[in-house]
Amino acid sequence: MAQLWGGRFTKETDQLVYNFNASISFDQKFYREDMEGSMAHVKMLAASGIITEEERDKILKGIEGILADVESGELEISSEYEDIHSFVEANLIERIGDAGKKLHTGRSRNDQVALDMKLYTRKEIVNLKGLVKDLLLVLQNLMKEHVDTFMPGFTHLQKAQPITLAHHFGAYMEMFKRDYGRLCDIYDRMNYCPLGSGALAGTTYPLDRNMTAELLGFKGPTLNSMDSVSDRDYVIELLGAMSTIMMHLSRFSEEIIIWNSNEYRFVELDDAYSTGSSIMPQKKNPDIAELVRGKTGRVYGALMQILTTMKGIPLAYNKDMQEDKEFTFDAIDTVKGCLALFTGMIKTMTVNKDVMECSAKNGFTNATDAADYLVNHGVPFRDAHGIVGQLVLYCIEKRISLDDMTIEEYKRISPVFEEDIYDAISLKTCVEKRETIGAPGRASMEQVIAMNEEWLDHIERGV
Repeated sequence: MAQLWGGRFTKETDQLVYNFNASISFDQKFYREDMEGSMAHVKMLAASGIITEEERDKILKGIEGILADVESGELEISSEYEDIHSFVEANLIERIGDAGKKLHTGRSRNDQVALDMKLYTRKEIVNLKGLVKDLLLVLQNLMKEHVDTFMPGFTHLQKAQPITLAHHFGAYMEMFKRDYGRLCDIYDRMNYCPLGSGALAGTTYPLDRNMTAELLGFKGPTLNSMDSVSDRDYVIELLGAMSTIMMHLSRFSEEIIIWNSNEYRFVELDDAYSTGSSIMPQKKNPDIAELVRGKTGRVYGALMQILTTMKGIPLAYNKDMQEDKEFTFDAIDTVKGCLALFTGMIKTMTVNKDVMECSAKNGFTNATDAADYLVNHGVPFRDAHGIVGQLVLYCIEKRISLDDMTIEEYKRISPVFEEDIYDAISLKTCVEKRETIGAPGRASMEQVIAMNEEWLDHIERGV
């Protein structure tokens, strides 16, 4: 058992206790971050006169060799070591001798693991931002393509008013823009370096924490050593942001599943993102959308796990906090996979425009506009509402749409109707006259698409 703390103890740790305590099985995931942090720490120790330049160079060369051997597969990170820190230090001492024993000068595993987790989380936020941006670019293209694709808008899963598919996709565009912004906020807020905080009370060595922070790309050092080693707010925030991303993906997936059904036929998923049935040859199942919907609970579970772990922990570091890793790693991998697959799925699906438009016509989505027509001809709204209710009932009995009624049929219910009613209730008119910003009219949608284009250009350029 390779341990860093054996001096105080007079006998070996029980194997079960050792296994229970060890974190090497999962914290090896940030082996690169651990070694990057150690190299920055060693450079700072030498610059501060705490170790010699010769010792610095030997340690750096040793760590670089360990990193290269791990990544080439020549050196295996095994369960012989308690954690990734023990693995690196033990192998370093084996390779370069006593100089390797100075690696841990002015540092505790508490601030070391806090640094590793921050470096890993920060890197993954960048990866997540890239995947959200990819989805936003696909949505933007779909919006441009479907400005004139009419469809029913829904409330309570009931057809409500006519909109366009661009407008519908635009709602998700706004959701994922907010998700992108949340990831940016978390990155900015967490981007301070905990290294140099020691176990909880700093160190007596003259460390240059500003130098270490700069070498590792942080804005600066954290300002309270106790908070530095016990802070996992950024993990909670990331899991919260990822849970919101998954909630949005799940809502979208639910709609894709419904739209892909035989009853709707609004879209058809590409064969690459569908599966068949082992017994029913006619089936084409939306498995990717269903799995995205299902995996949402998995990410929620990770958020609840870390919230529950952290809720009763006194200052400063406690071993409970080792539980911040496994669920977080799994949640990050889950969200990255879901984003990539979902983006590919909607990018390749076929939209059945005629089916969508027919559904809007047959669902009386233009009924509100028929009532507005009457109001514009002097009929009080409450009376207009009742008249259009009669029209809808008549159409249901006749199994026709408002567009199919003759002018004589209209006039039998209200003499106010004239030939211009057909233009007033056409889907194009119903949509186009809704021109306020945020509405589905073409003028409004083109304005929003242009604003999205500018926003996307800014994030592409890192503005």
